[in-house]
Formats: sequence, structure tokens, C-alpha cells
Amino acid sequence: MAIFKYKDEEALGIVLSVDTATVIIKVADLDKLRRMQVNRLVVLQSSKPGQHLIGLVQKITRSSAEQEQTGQKEADEVEMPALPPQLNLVRASLIGTLIDRVGTKENVFRRTLETVPEIDAKCFAVEGNVLTSFMRVIANVPGEGQKLSLGHYTLDESAEAYLNGNKFFQRHAIIVGSTGSGKSWTTARVLEQAASLPSVNSLVFDIHGEYMPLTGDGIKHYRVAGTGDLVNKKGFADGILYLPYWLLDYEALISMFVDRSDQNAPNQAMIIARTVVQMKKRFLEENHQKELLDNFTIDSPVPFSMDALLDELNRLNVEMVPGARSEKQGDFYGKLSRMIARLENKRTDRRLGFLFQSPRESGQLSWLDDLSRILLAGTSQQLDKKGGIKIIDFSEVPSDILPLIVSLIGRLSFSLQQWMIPEKRHPIALFCDEAHLYIPERAEGDAANEVSIRIFEKIAKEGRKYGVGLVVISQRPSEVNHTVLSQCNNLVTMRLTNAEDQSVIRRLLPDSLGGFSDVLPILDTGEALVVGDASLLPSRVRIQEPKAKPNSGTVDFWDKWLERECKEGISEAVNAWRKQNLQ
Repeated sequence: MAIFKYKDEEALGIVLSVDTATVIIKVADLDKLRRMQVNRLVVLQSSKPGQHLIGLVQKITRSSAEQEQTGQKEADEVEMPALPPQLNLVRASLIGTLIDRVGTKENVFRRTLETVPEIDAKCFAVEGNVLTSFMRVIANVPGEGQKLSLGHYTLDESAEAYLNGNKFFQRHAIIVGSTGSGKSWTTARVLEQAASLPSVNSLVFDIHGEYMPLTGDGIKHYRVAGTGDLVNKKGFADGILYLPYWLLDYEALISMFVDRSDQNAPNQAMIIARTVVQMKKRFLEENHQKELLDNFTIDSPVPFSMDALLDELNRLNVEMVPGARSEKQGDFYGKLSRMIARLENKRTDRRLGFLFQSPRESGQLSWLDDLSRILLAGTSQQLDKKGGIKIIDFSEVPSDILPLIVSLIGRLSFSLQQWMIPEKRHPIALFCDEAHLYIPERAEGDAANEVSIRIFEKIAKEGRKYGVGLVVISQRPSEVNHTVLSQCNNLVTMRLTNAEDQSVIRRLLPDSLGGFSDVLPILDTGEALVVGDASLLPSRVRIQEPKAKPNSGTVDFWDKWLERECKEGISEAVNAWRKQNLQ
């Protein structure tokens, strides 16, 4: 049964002008004008029978019928001119078409405009039972039907707000909002929905340990090894991750080992490249990997000995070679000293133990197989058939190399998918929490940032065809790399109060929805604007509270200060600070 069955006398107004996807509607009745509000929906008659055009109200104006009186004469002594008639205008942006019947399907909504309204076409309100019925049509997500529930529409709380799960991850997504706006809740809500799927496959880059409360058979927690783990040498079974240095590609190795401000940096980079290739070749020869020997490169994830690397660098640094009369200094004599000292310092830095002091078995080829099966396999591919969503806690990783380590796991995900036989690829989604910390807009000369930006830009541009999806999460979209943001075709934005952040979001919206962003600073906590390929209708949505709340709730200062007694944890905090261990 058709949803829209209006009578002519129910019309709010008529179309005065049409400009591509924007229409101007003239409303003669003041009472009817009051029923039209900005960001509410209206229905317009289409030139095709059985179709109605859906519009989003952007602006409402009313001309003044009053004219100021001039001069000193009394009003009854002056002949009053005829007042011009009032003109009430409403500007609406056309966002889609509702078709009464397509084949055997009734009430099909499409985000296309096959027609535009004719001049004098009637405009009707979408409210009451009609609004409820229409929002339920939208919530059904016709077509592929992969339903990802966020909550309820603000326009009609009886209608559940769904996204198309395929398109949400295929086309990449952004979740943004100022601190305290409900951004982490929204992320947790999406993760809870995904965790119930039998073969879900996702990585969550948890920078501050916010998502520890999320539990269930579909979720597993891992933590990059901290200083306290170097003694116990716990492993995968305990949720501890070591990421040995040999997993770094060439550019990451150079950023880690070479100081670009050193005048000998080009020579040092060349020597590192040449020596690492030699060390990898030696490892493969010792392990009788003939097939790999014929094809590997410096970027191939092959283990090599750090001791052997340092021995070779030290040899080159003091090498004497035969000269015309006597021995002379070699080409690299004394030019590698700073790099060797830098490498030795990093190697002994306990904060970087997850890189340089990992368990002995991490020096074997099989280590990468084990790591990949744990981090990059879906629920049904795991040995225990659990934990397709892997939440990785990076809270103990030093901030100066955080971009390098997060991007290392991002690169592992992309590379594994890229080199996998297409028929066997199992898609994976990367949730990049606090993305502005490791996918910044500008590298500003930081080598680690440059490496991270390069990797995530590649994932944003090419990930879709290899089954790698991005969900970029940040409270400062203006500080996130704009190339990455431009590749994200789904936007979930909570309240944003910063003008720069609002400007970035406006540029991401379609031209016809530019005014939709005016409500960004006044959105309620837990309320979001949802726009993109996964949402049939640009909407305000009230996000449903997740079952398990992330550790990002705002502390109630005044209530806490009102308490007569409070817990004393200073000694424990000082001790943990000294040990550099949160556990």
C-alpha cells in the first residue's frame, strides 16, 4: 500500500522555482508555514505517476508586510499606501525518490532523482503516521539488506535507524565528535553489532585502553607488551603482543635507525639497506629457504639478527682498506658512529622491548604466521572460533613511535590481503581510534608520521579492492589527514563545536546538504548526523547506548568533590609510574 496518499487541500504550498536539486516552495498560509522546520522532510509531487520526491528543508524566509512610517504627521492625516502581500518561501534540497511499486516491491526509496518537480507542483508535510511509515521503509534497508543498527531516528523515535553494513565498511567511514559527545559510545555500538556475526574480522586500535570493558565471544583483547612484560615473557595466549623489528619495512627501518638531520644520513640509509638485505639473505641460507632466496627483497618480512647487523656496522665504521702506500680509512670510516649509538640506545630502551627484546621464538619465520592467524583472521577462522574483533591496547607504546607501530599493524593487514588469493580473501575492518595521533594532516618533518600517513593513505585509496575497510575515529577531524578523510564515503558526526572541525565536515558533505551541518554545534550527547552510502537518508540519529560502555565517560567533578571520603590511590600510581607498567 502506498505511503503517500495526500489530498490537494493538505498541501503546504506549491513549487515556485526549480534549480537542479534545489526547489523553492511558496507557502501562502501562515499556519502551514509554522509546520515546516529546518532539517525536516517534505514530499513533492513528481512529474511521473506513482513517484514522490523527498526534500530536506534548508531555509525558511518570510517577507515583511510592514513599512515604516516617515514624517511628523499623525497616521489618520496620512493616506496609507497599499501594503505588499507577504511572501513565505521555503528552500528544500531534493534527496531521493519514493516509488509506490517496483516489480513486486512496494514503497521503494532510492537516492536518485529521475525527475524534478514541475512548477506549481504541490508540497506536503511528512509528519505523524506518514513520517513513521516512511522512516520504517528507510529502516528496512532494501536491496542487500545488511542491517547495522545505530539507534532511532530523531524525527521518529519509533523507527529504528539502520545502516547498510556492506557499504559502511566497503566505502570507509568517519566517526567524529567533540570530547563527551558520544563518539566512543557510537564506536562501541557498531562493534557490538559486528561482534555478533559468525565470521567478523576487525582490528581496533585502542590508543588509551578505552574499549577494555567490551567483552563477549566475538571480542578478544590484546596489548602491545610493556616494560613489565619483558620479565615474564608472556605471549599470545596471555593477550600480549611483541612486534619484532624485522617486521618493519625499509622506510620504517630508516625512520627508526637513521637521524635525517645527520649530514651522513644518505650514506647511513644506503648502508642499512645493503646490510639488512645481507642479513636476511644469511638467515634464509642458514635455514635452507632456497625458494625465498631467489625472490626476497628488503621489504620481505624475513627475520635477521640485530647482533649481526651491529657487528657489520661497527666493522664498516672502523674499516681500513689498502691504499697506494699504506692502509687508509674506508669509505664509511667514522660516518656510522651516530647511527650505531642511536641503534644501541633503542635496542636497550625498555620502552621498546616489544620491538627489540621479544621472545626468542619471534626470530623464526613461523612467528609471522602465528601473529597473522591471531590478528588477521575472522571468528570462524580462529582456533577457538572466538574473537573476530581484536582490540589492541597501545597505551604503553611511547608516543614518539606510536604512528610507526600502529601503521605497522595496518601495513600487515593490507599486505596480507594484497598477497592473498582473491577467492580466499576474508575482509577486515580497521577501527582507527584517536586517528589524529597517527594519521595527522601534516607530518611536519616527523619520519614516523610520514611512514604512517603513507600507509593509511594507501589503505584508504586501495583497501576496498583488497577487502580492507577503514573506520576513522577522531575528536579533531581538522587534524586528520584530509586525503584519508576524502576517501571515506560514510559520515557519522556527533556534536562539533570547533569552527575548523565543522568546516572540514561541511566540505565532506554533498553540496545539496551543506546546510545540514548547521546543527553540528547543538547536537545532543549521543545524537549524530549520519550521511553516506550506507544510509539511504541523511538523518539525525539518537545512538542507542551500548551494553558495555567504554572507559571514556566524563567524570562528575562536583559530585566526586561532594563525597565525604574518597579512595586513596596515589602510592599505587607513583609505583606504576616508576615501573612504567599499568598492570
